[in-house]
Amino acid sequence: MAAEPTLEAPTGDVLAETHASTEHASGGLPQFEFQHWVGQIGYLLILFVITYVLIAKVFAPRMRRVIDERAETIDGAIAAARSVQAEAEAQAEAARAEVEKARADARATAAAAKARVTEEFNARLAAGEAVVSARIAEAEAKIAATRDAAMGNVTAIASDATSAMLERLTGKAPTAAELEAAIKGAA
Repeated sequence: MAAEPTLEAPTGDVLAETHASTEHASGGLPQFEFQHWVGQIGYLLILFVITYVLIAKVFAPRMRRVIDERAETIDGAIAAARSVQAEAEAQAEAARAEVEKARADARATAAAAKARVTEEFNARLAAGEAVVSARIAEAEAKIAATRDAAMGNVTAIASDATSAMLERLTGKAPTAAELEAAIKGAA
């Protein structure tokens, strides 16, 4: 006897394979099929509205607040820097004025010290010159006295020397009157 073929009902696996083979047979992506576009556009609009609301109501205000705080911080820092710079310039100007005043005071002190030293030097110089002049006058007086004493002795020495020379030359001693006449004639 021959076996008879039996017909069985297809199972779920066979249907799934058949359906998958028909999708692959259509040859495209499902998002490009016109029948799916309406749903895709709906979801796109819903996601766009949700994204817009989140950005407009949550993220943008936060970012705006952060940007405003940052701008305020920067403006505050710039204002503080300008005030510090102005204060520094004022202090620098005050320091320059103090330095100029100190220089002027130093110049005045130096000039006063120079004048005082010059005056003391001139006073000491004048005192020294007075002492030197007194010593010079004293020395000149001593020289004059010594010269006068020497001149008084010159006559006696000249007469003795003349007498000794004449005696040696002539062999005879001159008289005192002859010596005086010869010395007075020579002077």
